[in-house]
Amino acid sequence: MWQHLVLSISAVLIGLVIALVIGIFCARRQRLYAVALTIANIIFVIPSLALFALLIPLVGLGMKPALIGLSSYCLLILLRNIVTGLRGVPADVLDAADGMGYGRWQRLFRIELPLAAPLILSGARIALVTTIGIATVAAFIDGGGLGTIILIGIDQEYLEKILVGGILTALLAISFDLILTRAERLLVRWQ
Repeated sequence: MWQHLVLSISAVLIGLVIALVIGIFCARRQRLYAVALTIANIIFVIPSLALFALLIPLVGLGMKPALIGLSSYCLLILLRNIVTGLRGVPADVLDAADGMGYGRWQRLFRIELPLAAPLILSGARIALVTTIGIATVAAFIDGGGLGTIILIGIDQEYLEKILVGGILTALLAISFDLILTRAERLLVRWQ
């Protein structure tokens, strides 16, 4: 279970860093955002097992292709929320920051990102819950996690192992959804 959790959280964190960089760059550039969103959408619609299979010749079996694939799946969800959050900052707030002498980066880190944080956290929550589910498929490429229990159960025709793997995956996803929903509420209350 810990391996599944580490794989899922690591993938979302990597995806979040990539999506933040792309999202910050694309927030004020509509054409670039359309291109980035199209690429992220194409990656997202590729079935997970197919994407993992495409990565095997490039990086082999194990955690590496699983991490790359899962991070790629997060991009669409995270990118949309980041750009929507940054674009949702009121123009008068941005004007006030400019009037106070904030530079572009100061304004981004002190005004825009904090105001966009609830949407970014919401995207991270959805991405993590989705990734926890998709990470079970990583067992097919020796990526480990709870999918391994399910695969062993299928190989041995042992229903209890299949159920344990499935139930643990569901409980993990539900638990993190509840935890991050609570964190979102606290953050929105803070604002």
